[in-house]
Amino acid sequence: MIFDRTETIGLARWWWTFILRGVLAILFGVLAFFAPSFGIAILVGLFAAWAIIDGVGNLIAGIRTRGQDRSWWLEVLEGLVSVAAGMIAILMPAAAAQVLVLLIAAWAVITGVIEIVMAVRLRRVIDNEVWMALAGAASILFGVILVLFPAAGALSLVWLIGSFAIAFGIFLIILGWRLRGIHELASR
Repeated sequence: MIFDRTETIGLARWWWTFILRGVLAILFGVLAFFAPSFGIAILVGLFAAWAIIDGVGNLIAGIRTRGQDRSWWLEVLEGLVSVAAGMIAILMPAAAAQVLVLLIAAWAVITGVIEIVMAVRLRRVIDNEVWMALAGAASILFGVILVLFPAAGALSLVWLIGSFAIAFGIFLIILGWRLRGIHELASR
């Protein structure tokens, strides 16, 4: 699939959504480090809020770029997966606390795969772009670690999730800044 300049400019126009998602992820990660004593119940609520906000951001970005970006549906799919994971955590908090590790692992792997697919498509638009692929790989690695070590203590889980969120957020902010530069060049 070949991208043209219109698709590149269309994607770059939404650079700020990547930065916003990155900032929210970092804030979530920092909060997870500074509030581990609140336990898994708070973590369920924080995860639900983060997943829903991130998912809505993806949905908005995907829908707004549907006429300009051929892979807009991947952004929508990632948004739907994130919103669904967040809603499950809100509607069934007791069950979510018991299966939170597996829920987060599945969400991380699915969104990571989608982000890598989007990154491959983005590489056709931005030369040497690796940041979205790294965000996707970090997401998959995080999900695999959760599956391999499900019995980790609540504190370890909180710190692991916080670390992932911060790394993921940094990658998205870097991508957003790159897209901002493309947007500024296109606006001249």
